[in-house]
Amino acid sequence: MMLRMMMALCLTVLIGISGVQAQENSGKGVPGKQVELKFTTSDSATVDYLLYMPKTDEGDQGKLPLVFFLHGRGESYGPPSLVAKWGPPRFAARGDELPYILVSPQCPGDDSWSKPTQQARLVELLDMIVSTHNVDTNRIYLTGLSMGGYGSWRMAADHPDRFAAVVPVCGGGDPADADKLKNIPIWVFHGDQDRAVPFERSVEMVDAIKKAGGESIRFTSLEHIGHNCWSATYATPELYSWMLGKELKKE
Repeated sequence: MMLRMMMALCLTVLIGISGVQAQENSGKGVPGKQVELKFTTSDSATVDYLLYMPKTDEGDQGKLPLVFFLHGRGESYGPPSLVAKWGPPRFAARGDELPYILVSPQCPGDDSWSKPTQQARLVELLDMIVSTHNVDTNRIYLTGLSMGGYGSWRMAADHPDRFAAVVPVCGGGDPADADKLKNIPIWVFHGDQDRAVPFERSVEMVDAIKKAGGESIRFTSLEHIGHNCWSATYATPELYSWMLGKELKKE
C-alpha cells in the first residue's frame, strides 16, 4: 500500500514537472516565473531572451501590459541569465510578482541595440510576442540602460506610435529625431557624474524634444552618481506607476 502511494506521488510530481517544462518549451512562458527562450528571426539569427508572464486569475482573459527591456553592454558576454543582473528582469529573477509581461532580449557581444540589424530583430521579436500572447497593444512600454538606453531612443524614434511610454536610462539618441519623439511620454534618467555615457547626451535629447514642442518629457538628473544610475532608477516606485498609467492615445 505504501509503495503504491509513493509511486503515485512520484508520478504526480513528474507530471507537474513535465507540464511546466512543456509550458516553457512552448514559448508561452510560465505564470509567475521568468524563463529563458529562443526566437529565430527572418534572417535566420537566434535571439535569446527572458520571458516573464505575470500570475493572473484562472480564466482571466484581460489583456496584459508589456515591458520591453534592453540591457547594457556588460550583459552581452555570458548566458542569457546574465540579462537578469539589472532592472526589471532582476526583480523577476528574485521572485517579485510583476503585473506585466516582461521581455528581455540579449544582444550579441559583437553588435549593439541601436544598429539596424538588431533593431529589426527586436521588432520581429516584439511582433511575435504580441501575436502569441494576450498583450494590450495600447500598453507596451520600452526601457533600457546604457547601450539599451541608446537602443530605446532609436526604437522609439523609428516606431513612435508603438510605445505608450519610454524610459531611456543613461543612453543617447539623435536630437534630429525630436519631432518624432515629442508626443511620446518619456522619462529620462542619467547620473550627472557619468564618465561612460556623458550626461549631456540625455540633456541634448530632452532639450531637443522640448524645443520641438514636446510636453510629455521628464528628466531626472541623479546627482553625484556615475554610470550606474540604473540601480536607483529601477528602484524608483513612482517610475512603475507612471509608466503603467500611460496608454496609447486612440485616434
